[in-house]
Amino acid sequence: MTKFVVTPASETQRAAWLGGELPAVEKVRPGLWSIPVPIPINPLRYVLVYALELPDGVAIIDAGWNTDEAFGALCAGLAIAGYEITDVKGVLVTHIHPDHYGLAGRIREVSGAWIALHPADAGLLRERYDDEFIESLVARERALLVRSGVPGETLDELAGASMMIRHMVSTALPDRLIEDGEQVGLAGWDLRAIWTPGHSPGHLCFVSPGRRLLFSGDHVLAKITPIVAVHPQSGPNPLADYLDSLAAVRRFEVDEVLPAHEYRFLELAERVDYVMAHHEERLAEIEKVVADTGGADCWTIATRLTWSRPWETIPAFMRRAANNETLAHLAWLEARGRVRHQAGDVDIWYSMES
Repeated sequence: MTKFVVTPASETQRAAWLGGELPAVEKVRPGLWSIPVPIPINPLRYVLVYALELPDGVAIIDAGWNTDEAFGALCAGLAIAGYEITDVKGVLVTHIHPDHYGLAGRIREVSGAWIALHPADAGLLRERYDDEFIESLVARERALLVRSGVPGETLDELAGASMMIRHMVSTALPDRLIEDGEQVGLAGWDLRAIWTPGHSPGHLCFVSPGRRLLFSGDHVLAKITPIVAVHPQSGPNPLADYLDSLAAVRRFEVDEVLPAHEYRFLELAERVDYVMAHHEERLAEIEKVVADTGGADCWTIATRLTWSRPWETIPAFMRRAANNETLAHLAWLEARGRVRHQAGDVDIWYSMES
């Protein structure tokens, strides 16, 4: 597949990303600021929080991890824009992953801001982050990995791989639930929510038709593609949801895409087309591996795919993500009659000719 390179909307922001540095706080447009908030132990390095000026303060899109470093960076970024953390009136959370939602509760505590989520993600919060439910969630993840064929010696490590980041979330139930197509109601902004499930069941993007901007969260990024995986809190076919969601945002005519990571860029439709083609290529690769093996479990299939680095060097958390992402592609292929699986203690996937 011919590689498509987007045009960066900010050369300095792109240079910082490529150089492994934290980009500067930027005034993107009148009344709009980009504030990088660092995230630890993560190759993404930072989340881009967007501050939207209001007559009486600011609203922000996403928040960052719940660490003192992240909170300090957000406060410092707001100060550059001329605001204090107490001026935050609302936190629009694109989805409930820790680097987007983690600080929302702490921000509300100091500012009184409301927190907004899509209902599909709001309904997952307690099971995902409350101590009384976490053992059950880990057990369900472990059962999924068993059915995928994950070797016994790595099962416990992979099942609990995300536990190390739970403390980076200040659990806070939302004050507002925002539905697909809803006008957010920020003074001076024509911001509308677009439900874009796939990376998360309740992922939201926000479009401003008048300013021709799309705040894309993790849904559409400049260089990488978000993880779309089957897991205990996903739907049965998250890749289908994701591809449908890509088509939903492609129709918007915008001048700039403002993602939560990497850097801002210009070409929405072309980037969406490239990501869709990438998944088609991945689906074809998985379909071929299934045919070549004559029947294999998901873990075995994942180990035979092309990844950005050798399988043996991929950390445990990312191996789990790779397995579950492979499972999402298999579910998509099965829904379209291109592969089938035989259920058992370990599920085996076959081509339709087998």
